[in-house]
Amino acid sequence: MKEISTILNVLKVQSVITKKFDGLSLHGISLTDYMILYILNNAPGNRLKRIDLAENIGLTASGITRIILPMEKIGLVEKENSDRDARVSYVKLTSTGEKIFAEATTTAEYISKKLLGGIVTENLDVFAGQLKILGGDL
Repeated sequence: MKEISTILNVLKVQSVITKKFDGLSLHGISLTDYMILYILNNAPGNRLKRIDLAENIGLTASGITRIILPMEKIGLVEKENSDRDARVSYVKLTSTGEKIFAEATTTAEYISKKLLGGIVTENLDVFAGQLKILGGDL
């Protein structure tokens, strides 16, 4: 039962965190949009193959496509075809996406510090290590 309780508490914490990050709506994006911008911002050349982006965020290829389309329409990301393989396409962060990401990061840092402010840095490092074991490796 300890394992089930732990997983259910992780899910509850996820809901709390998601609700707190509603503040990103000030920037016209959701928490999932922010995660995509975060991943792309840290990727070489600010771009990733769609399938790699999907895997990084924990979604299916079709799931990432559904999320990316509105982001493309508002100019946060763009599709880029591969010069070497016509079957491969990339998702690339645009200059608008970089600007929104930078602005939203200020909000995200504020929310994160409020959420985690009571945790001692050493404990936060241990917690981050435990999350990595579960797949939280952004």
